Amino acid sequence: MTLFSLLLVLAWERLFKLGEHWQLDHRLEVVFRRLRRFSLLQTLALACGWMVVVWGILWLAQGLFFGLLTLLLWIVVALLCVGAGIKRKHYRAYLKAARQGDSHAVDAMAEELALIHGLPVDCSEEERLRELQNALLWINYRYYLAPLFWFVACGPYGPIALAGYAFLRAYQTWLARHNTPLERSQSGIDALLHWLDWIPVRLAGVAYALIGHGERALPAWFASLGDRRTSQYQVLTRLAQFALARDPHDDPVQTPRAAVVLARKVTMILVVVVAVLTIYGTLL
Repeated sequence: MTLFSLLLVLAWERLFKLGEHWQLDHRLEVVFRRLRRFSLLQTLALACGWMVVVWGILWLAQGLFFGLLTLLLWIVVALLCVGAGIKRKHYRAYLKAARQGDSHAVDAMAEELALIHGLPVDCSEEERLRELQNALLWINYRYYLAPLFWFVACGPYGPIALAGYAFLRAYQTWLARHNTPLERSQSGIDALLHWLDWIPVRLAGVAYALIGHGERALPAWFASLGDRRTSQYQVLTRLAQFALARDPHDDPVQTPRAAVVLARKVTMILVVVVAVLTIYGTLL
């Protein structure tokens, strides 16, 4: 059921999910807007409460209509949590503005795409485009690769784990857009996601390392296994940049497009690996 749900969700997301309608981030804003104080305990309580709600719904639907309702709920949860429809719209708006030479729109869309970690200010155009690449790679990780990991790795509890991770991702995005850095720090969201991202970042990093310069990327990946302090964003993007090293970083259209093509390639590789392992496990 996991593999079927995942493939169906990815196909639907690619064809139809182009806005906020089927995105959990948008649905949870009504909850986030009511928050006035921020703490790690509050963040944990909110995430656990949301996971309990999802678990309760799945538990109530268990066994009904020969399991068809449970399958439908799995698909709905995955549709809400997997995919970056609104980010894809921002990316297309960025490309359109870059082709037209609209520098103000380019800067606005670039800032939106790099909302979580931001873009450097006093730097060369090449460094700014490289950081935009990193932001796009991170979006692909946060909205596709990490959800894929939690959905598959947790087995029958996959939808619950996926819902919890997507809740924290949405909360971090909302804090970055609407609140101060101090309030975001008080929430503990960055530290919490740092540890939740540790394993999936290393798994995704393997794919990037193998696609890139293996003689340089693989030692960097092995070094990351014992690194607990470097942010997961830096770990992932450093490995991905080995695969992008041959591409020029001076074209405002082709530079981000190269990162998106690479991210899609890695996503497809990991989906194929999951499918093969699932089929192999079923046959055994």
